[in-house]
Amino acid sequence: MSQTTAANLKETAGYSIEEGNAASRCAYNWAKKTFVTRAGKPGEPAQDLEGGFSNEIRFGAERLGIGSDGIGTKIEVAERVDRYDTLGYDLIAMVADDLVVAGFVPTNLSNIIDVNTLNYDVVDELMRGLHDAAQFSSIAVTGGEIAELGNRIGGYPGARMNFNWCSTAVGVLHPSLERPLSGANVRAGQAVVALRSPSFRSNGYSLARRVLTKAFGENWHTAPYTGADADVMGQTWGDVMLAPSLIFAPGVTAVLDAGLPLHAAAHITGGGIADNFKRVLKNGVGAELDNLFEPLPAMAQLADLGGISPADAYLYWNMGNGMLIVTDADQAEAVAAELTSKGYDAQVAGRIIAEPNITLKVGAGELKYDI
Repeated sequence: MSQTTAANLKETAGYSIEEGNAASRCAYNWAKKTFVTRAGKPGEPAQDLEGGFSNEIRFGAERLGIGSDGIGTKIEVAERVDRYDTLGYDLIAMVADDLVVAGFVPTNLSNIIDVNTLNYDVVDELMRGLHDAAQFSSIAVTGGEIAELGNRIGGYPGARMNFNWCSTAVGVLHPSLERPLSGANVRAGQAVVALRSPSFRSNGYSLARRVLTKAFGENWHTAPYTGADADVMGQTWGDVMLAPSLIFAPGVTAVLDAGLPLHAAAHITGGGIADNFKRVLKNGVGAELDNLFEPLPAMAQLADLGGISPADAYLYWNMGNGMLIVTDADQAEAVAAELTSKGYDAQVAGRIIAEPNITLKVGAGELKYDI
């Protein structure tokens, strides 16, 4: 991506994917310097998942995964709509799906809620939703903290409680795997299976809120939504933007339980398809994706409202594709069928190629991103 394009994207979205990636690399480089403190001891970190979605810690022969994340500015949508019982799905999806793409089955979660002033009813709604999401994904919530921080925490004025919500999850390496999935075994000729995302998940909300505010004003969350899927998504833009994340971890675990080959997987979050998929495309390979799921109608409408090009939209939003799985070409249909049998929408979306770039052949044309 050119510096000019990067600057334009920052102006449009209010943040920079490139700067975020650079800051993450900086933080990880400092964290990596601490690995020596556990070398040869219980809790020794792995060295081969750098750039991935989570990391591995070793306790003798036991390999555990660990990852942390939050739900970002989607919280403001909940504050605007005054509904909090779905955010637990977003919180778990962000960490559970980061674990499962490396082959770790999520098992436990600890969460921290930082608030301005406590509201018992809001906390009860948040935790009820977290309970439901944990039941869906077979996770035990085994730790947490609530911290009251006064004016250090801000948010939508007039909300019952302003807060930030983050979590750390751990998981165990699936018994069918000898080592975590890092992308080291991805080769040209393998197939890519896409899992459909029915919502924005918890990414790209700063850009979405900017577009909606410009189009509808400060009370954009009450503006009518007229997309073709309004009967499912809701009648207002607030409803649409609050739609919960679908947790993919149970489906990917089922693929592994069935003994089907899985060489790599990418959780499509901030940075879109290209920025996330390239994290597991190693050995100089790339991908050609010509059968992705169509963008959600709301995403298409937002792009039109904000004058956002298809290339940029596919960088900031998942565009209807929440996860990509790399498998053997002759097993791709079986992988998609297994996921479908578990209630997910899945389809063979493309293939791995020998050239180091990612090409998306979508309705808006051909989009190409270098790796």
